[in-house]
Amino acid sequence: MKVLRAAITGMGFIGRQHMEAVGRMPSVAVAAVADPNPSVRSWCEENGVPNYYANYREMLEKEEIDVLHNCSPNHLHYEINKAAIEHGCHVYSEKPLTLKSSQAGELAAMAAAKGIRSAVNYNYRNNVMVHEMKGRIQEERIGRISHIQAEYLQDWLLYETDYDWRISKETGGDSRATGDIGSHCFDALQFITGRKITSVYARYFTLYQERIHHEGRGTFSERRNEGGGRRVPVETEDAAAILFQMADGMIGTLNISQVCAGKKNGMKILISGNKESLEWEQERPDRLLIGKRDQGNELLYADRKYLTEYARADATLPGGHPAGWTDAMANSLRDFYHTVRHPECPYRYADFEQGHYVAKIVEACYESNVKNCWIDIE
Repeated sequence: MKVLRAAITGMGFIGRQHMEAVGRMPSVAVAAVADPNPSVRSWCEENGVPNYYANYREMLEKEEIDVLHNCSPNHLHYEINKAAIEHGCHVYSEKPLTLKSSQAGELAAMAAAKGIRSAVNYNYRNNVMVHEMKGRIQEERIGRISHIQAEYLQDWLLYETDYDWRISKETGGDSRATGDIGSHCFDALQFITGRKITSVYARYFTLYQERIHHEGRGTFSERRNEGGGRRVPVETEDAAAILFQMADGMIGTLNISQVCAGKKNGMKILISGNKESLEWEQERPDRLLIGKRDQGNELLYADRKYLTEYARADATLPGGHPAGWTDAMANSLRDFYHTVRHPECPYRYADFEQGHYVAKIVEACYESNVKNCWIDIE
């Protein structure tokens, strides 16, 4: 089997997670990385990456790359994804696909026209228990859907001294909390139910009109109380309450916040039908709570022998061995690289067309908050 040559742009936290996940793939090797930070060169030497580039364009010109993993900051996604497609590379991009839905649509069309396999890393849809939710809905086990609610709560921007590049519209986009974490919920809900979100009503909240920025501090920095720094305006929302309507008329709710004390990565999805309900929490990713009215509730573990046929293939560990965030990424990459080798095969990851549609939902939420009304997604 040919060894596929992968490259990664952006070697921050998420780029290194891609590196680890690619290492799980058979017959795939990271041939090069690109990052403007010169310290990445020594990291590459220590971790067996043969080629380092400060500029991704130079890397694309000089290297024979099969798959590009785009892990750069949001505002660079469009230009890097486009350049990779033009060089004939298959692309696995971090979300958002682009800052503007029009650009996302352009990339989706380009990839389709050139026969490029494309993916956007909406990682939570690849968790085995999210697949189990989809499998149970496909098998009509929960009955007619009667209630949908989701939340994604974090506290990493709780203090005025917390700062990150996502706060600026120029680098993070018009919408922060909705685009950054709400988009995961939009994707997962559409994936699980098989239904599109067709309209939204959103109200945004910003805790601080200014934040204190210390140059050189990375995301999740704990060095907050040293004094100094400069005050910068906050251009994007910290939290949002969103009503959404799906294609069949079903109404759902989504609460998101990056300023909710004590919540670290608290994504939760509840879907109820007239037979039973399904509830999944990202921080307990290998368990699914099945709610019942006339008998005791059931707590299902991620073990192949208990799961639907749809989810079974992704349960790679015995019951009691928690399958979490990194395992979901490995599931997605295994699926993606399989379709690189076998383009005719069906897949479960989010492709560029689905990433384009999520971008339209996020833009509709932003417009809804500005206009204080329901906005349809077309």
